[in-house]
Amino acid sequence: MADNQRPIGLLFDIGGVCVVSPFQAILDYELAHNIPPGWVNFSISRTSPNGSWHRLERGEIKMDAGFFTEFNKDLRNPDLWKAFHERLQKQRPDSAPTSVPPLPALDAEFLFWEMMRVSRTPDPYMFPALKKLKQSGQFIMGALSNTVIFPDGHPYNTDIDDKKSQFDFFISSAHTGLRKPDGKIYQVALQEMENVARKKGLGGIRPSDIVFLDDIGENLKGAKKAGMRTLKVNLGRTQDAVKELEKMTDVRILPIKDAEREEVVLVVGSGGGTYFGPSAARGQPQSGAGMQPR
Repeated sequence: MADNQRPIGLLFDIGGVCVVSPFQAILDYELAHNIPPGWVNFSISRTSPNGSWHRLERGEIKMDAGFFTEFNKDLRNPDLWKAFHERLQKQRPDSAPTSVPPLPALDAEFLFWEMMRVSRTPDPYMFPALKKLKQSGQFIMGALSNTVIFPDGHPYNTDIDDKKSQFDFFISSAHTGLRKPDGKIYQVALQEMENVARKKGLGGIRPSDIVFLDDIGENLKGAKKAGMRTLKVNLGRTQDAVKELEKMTDVRILPIKDAEREEVVLVVGSGGGTYFGPSAARGQPQSGAGMQPR
């Protein structure tokens, strides 16, 4: 299928796409505690594939005191901290070399629950768009998300039900034992798309008939390798992704006032100058330097 042809299947990540990104909570925490932005994500990504975070998202370990102890260790790995500092130095070639500063003290358990709390909130642009696409009945709607399993009786176990109801199928990494960007999980998604397509009498579906939305580049690369089309959802810029999705689907999913109105505001440049330009998406936080949402 050509990139400009209408998709048959839409496959959504959840965190950072359909709900507010938990990585905004990371940035807020880093800034509040004078931690270089990007350190937490760097630590998580560099402990892949068998760090505590990754094992939790594959459902291999429980969310208990043992997990939080291991997560805290991952965030205080001196070798990774040194590598992160060296990377920052390379990004600032004009600055004088400095010695590795002390490892920052983090409260891993507090940070984790802040991430979970923030990600309970539906995204103000993407979630309404998701509902309209579901209501149109024109697409196979799927979810493919790296998830965790909360302890028995925790209220977060059921608050995702409204989100799940928008999809024909929902693939959870913690229940599947696979997580993005493992190529096997995309094959699971393709098979689910195929199953739904046949139930709907469509006679099957090709990978190129599917658009996958995610906020993490590595996850999008995995989908591309599986043959899907992709749409990047940038932190704090979900409205842009909704506009692009509207073009792809030919379905009006943005309110007219948001789709057609563009405010002009006075912006102060980093050098002290000013210019007039379009405003950022109102009410959406902006990412900091070094942020690489996973």
